[in-house]
Amino acid sequence: MNRRSEDATPGYEDNAALRGFGGYEPADAPRAQPKRIRPKAKPLKWRRAPWFGLVFIALVAGVLNAFGIGKPRPASSSPPPSPLVVTPSPRATVPPAVTGWRSVAGGDGAYAYDVPPNWEPAPGTQHGWDGIRLITSAFLGKCDGGAGITTEPLADLEAAARKAATDLASGAYGAAPEIGPGSDAQVARADGTAVPARVVVASVTPVPTGECAVRQAQLAVLAFGGDSGTSGVVVAYGTSARDELERIVRSYRFVPAADRGVTTPPPTTVR
Repeated sequence: MNRRSEDATPGYEDNAALRGFGGYEPADAPRAQPKRIRPKAKPLKWRRAPWFGLVFIALVAGVLNAFGIGKPRPASSSPPPSPLVVTPSPRATVPPAVTGWRSVAGGDGAYAYDVPPNWEPAPGTQHGWDGIRLITSAFLGKCDGGAGITTEPLADLEAAARKAATDLASGAYGAAPEIGPGSDAQVARADGTAVPARVVVASVTPVPTGECAVRQAQLAVLAFGGDSGTSGVVVAYGTSARDELERIVRSYRFVPAADRGVTTPPPTTVR
């Protein structure tokens, strides 16, 4: 799975931004250790050339001194580098619609969905696989699940939800999902009205590869809009219960301006 920070703040209508996502080998060891043949040493004739030994010693000493070997090294007078303090960018905040859950806000707080308290909102992160890319993300640990928003170029809401479920199951788990019948839903607008939506839930038996292999996974997908030929899609997937994943996607809504806020996470120190 690929993760990277968002370059812009898209919503479900940002169709263009959401389309089209998508050794070293050592040399063979020698078969035998080569023999080292050393000629028999001859005794030095110091009496005939006493100056040779002195010159050689002086030469070696000069080379060592040139590289700082054998010289006393002065203590470093430079102070240790100061720790780097990183201040995160401001983040949009909205109140959760599900009591006790945490909101995941995107588009400067224009839209949001909620996740359980043990999930980690990551609204500035994109993630995905070949065939599907998700923005305004949230994650359950490293391997246990995730959620996010995308679009599908389909006007039919159930067809859009089923395609997203199939693409997600194939990319994340390497297998085709078993998708159940769809059900009706609604997405609340900022003005209090609502748009129709469709929800499908699915299960998938993953191909056991990689460090995040699981025996069984669940998917929930909500599709809405579709009037312009493109549907907004909210997905949640992982090892959580199916009802919990469905509740995540059904919490998606557009947020009135009066309910939007901004907060800056505390700075972090990098040493």
